[in-house]
Amino acid sequence: MTLAHLCEDICYHSSFQLKQTDPISSRLMCPEYSKFSTETKTYPYPHQEPVFALCWILSADNKLCATLKPSKTDFSYCTTFPNTKKTQLHTHDYLELAYIVSGEFSQKILGKTITFHQGELCFIDKNCAHQDCFLPTSATILFFGISNSVFHDIMTSHVAEEKITKFLNSALLKQKDLQQYLHFKPHKDASNLLEETLKTLLLELIHHDEASPHICKGLLMRIFRILSIDYDFSLSKELKKEMNWLLFEEITSYIKEHYQNITIQQLTKQFHFQEDYFNRLIKSKVGVTYTEYVQDLRLKMAEQLLLETNLSIDEISEEIGYQNKGYFYKLFMERYHITPAQFRKKELHS
Repeated sequence: MTLAHLCEDICYHSSFQLKQTDPISSRLMCPEYSKFSTETKTYPYPHQEPVFALCWILSADNKLCATLKPSKTDFSYCTTFPNTKKTQLHTHDYLELAYIVSGEFSQKILGKTITFHQGELCFIDKNCAHQDCFLPTSATILFFGISNSVFHDIMTSHVAEEKITKFLNSALLKQKDLQQYLHFKPHKDASNLLEETLKTLLLELIHHDEASPHICKGLLMRIFRILSIDYDFSLSKELKKEMNWLLFEEITSYIKEHYQNITIQQLTKQFHFQEDYFNRLIKSKVGVTYTEYVQDLRLKMAEQLLLETNLSIDEISEEIGYQNKGYFYKLFMERYHITPAQFRKKELHS
């Protein structure tokens, strides 16, 4: 059974039909009732439940069929909606990962309408205001609500590649006041492993028992691992601006820690960006190239060692990462217009 068929099965083949007046229906689909209000959706399960799933099936004749898992009673909720209808503007106090099982689906996030295609995902941070758009087209969407504590555990478990861990950890855990989302797109050669894992997760939520929270947490870890390998993600405009500073601070902190033997190839391996990215980022923030930035760090350390230690010039040259003493002299004289020995004598006797 494919993931699409499983979604159809749980949405259409339930013996219990939820009424539109039932309180649960507002979680499944709350139509827009005000352009000036924002609804906050809270995590609907106890904290030990790591994740829940909301399944939507939209049809071209303006019908929606939905269900929620886990649930003590199997149910489906069906309703109709006029063209261009949207849900009420809302936020979550948890994280939401939406996967487009089939068709296309649009969301209005931070005032901008974004269309997601089959196989793509949208990861929405807490407190990020958005609306779901209902268009006269067929689509199946799975929304996974992820508890904050479990997401924190996933990000600190190092199951995902370092690139995505750094982005998500910095963006979604450290920047509490920044509203943001991530748009994931599969690589051209991506396998269907993600969809199979999502199906396994949904099946576990359907057949929920005492072991399910532990199994679901493991599956979520696998999902983020797959996303880090088989998917690219793009950042919102707001997040790009903020992340540039976060990345600059993280990259320059790493350079300062390893300044004696740092190479741009080492940065590429550590942060998973192309070499020219580091030049552009550092140039945009401090006005110098990567090479000039590293040289400045080394020369400042040389200045400190000359004044605060009795190390020889050769020892200082090696200590700051220059095995070629002549090259160190050349850089030092270009900066200070005197030799290192003259600098030491002048400053210590001034």
